[in-house]
Amino acid sequence: MPDATDSIIAFLAQIGLRVREGTIATTTFLPGIDVMNGTLVIDRAQLRYPGDLLNEAGHLAVLEPSHRAAASGTVEGGGAEEMAAIAWSWAALVHLNLPPEIVFHAEGYHGGSAGIIDNFSAGHFFGVPWLAWCGLTRERPDPASPDAAVFPRMQRWLRE
Repeated sequence: MPDATDSIIAFLAQIGLRVREGTIATTTFLPGIDVMNGTLVIDRAQLRYPGDLLNEAGHLAVLEPSHRAAASGTVEGGGAEEMAAIAWSWAALVHLNLPPEIVFHAEGYHGGSAGIIDNFSAGHFFGVPWLAWCGLTRERPDPASPDAAVFPRMQRWLRE
């Protein structure tokens, strides 16, 4: 049975994000994770929280493809992009059948992880409108398209 890190890396590669393992010689915002020209670089020796990979991948996933390919260092956007990355991370952990604490651990989100888990577990989502605007999911069912994915299910994982 693969561990969470292996499952996450396999998922990210499967959805089309570039991922490679290597040594990270600099201090990064998320220990053991760097982004170089759109590629997630993972240093397992420094990686503290495997779920941080989903957070960083969420930031990449909501970028336009040209920006994703050029992204390096800490990938940040405005508030909408941050909220979308959190929602994307939630959808990914649901898809992978991982516990929420993998991504939303006590050391993350400025002490707000428990609140995120409580809200998302109760169906009180934020960031989903941005994901829907990017064409990644739908906010609510549409009678005209009853088979379309509704959050936390995704229609696709990367913005096109």
